[in-house]
Amino acid sequence: MNNLHVKTGDEVQIISGKDKGKTGKVLQVSPSEGKVIVEGCNMVTKHVKARQQGQLSGIVKAEGALYASKVMPVCSKCKKPVRVGSTEKDGKKIRVCKKCGAEL
Repeated sequence: MNNLHVKTGDEVQIISGKDKGKTGKVLQVSPSEGKVIVEGCNMVTKHVKARQQGQLSGIVKAEGALYASKVMPVCSKCKKPVRVGSTEKDGKKIRVCKKCGAEL
């Protein structure tokens, strides 16, 4: 699975799991793993060791990766989570909302 229905910068809503219903911006996409990192969702705690003298160590909260199948893009026109379709415009393939046909 190398092509995902979401891209970096998309506004998405989580459709299953502990953060179900939350929305956020996609920070990072990993097509080879089929995972995405969403801003403010799936927070995990990491124990960070000080690497240099004077640097602080401790417990840090960071976003964890989610499977891309657990998120749906939010249409800017409908304001609802939607499936993604594609059409051609000026010889280029563009992503469109399946509900209203607006460009994503």
